[in-house]
Amino acid sequence: MGIIGILLLILFLIASLLLITVVLIQDEQGEGLGGLFGGGGSATLGPRSGNILTRITAILGTIFFFCAFGLAWLNKTPEAGNVIKAARQESTQEGRVIEWWKTEEAEEENIQK
Repeated sequence: MGIIGILLLILFLIASLLLITVVLIQDEQGEGLGGLFGGGGSATLGPRSGNILTRITAILGTIFFFCAFGLAWLNKTPEAGNVIKAARQESTQEGRVIEWWKTEEAEEENIQK
């Protein structure tokens, strides 16, 4: 994960924390969770606070999803659909064969016999 991945991860964390905060402070008229804490009025941000908080929530949600998809794309595996084939190729490159059906206990019993 290069510098882009690190910056994307930092942006993802900031967006997620801000999104949680904005959703929690929304008032009960917008069906937010702000009413759980006594339903304090929206006088601190003015009468249009619902519109501002709704816009901020939409923007942060968009940033959150773009960061999530970007991180998923950056951290994808080359052959995610064929994990067994990739494991076999890796084991043959190292010169050993992985027998996934055998457990460590069965191998220890074979060694002791």
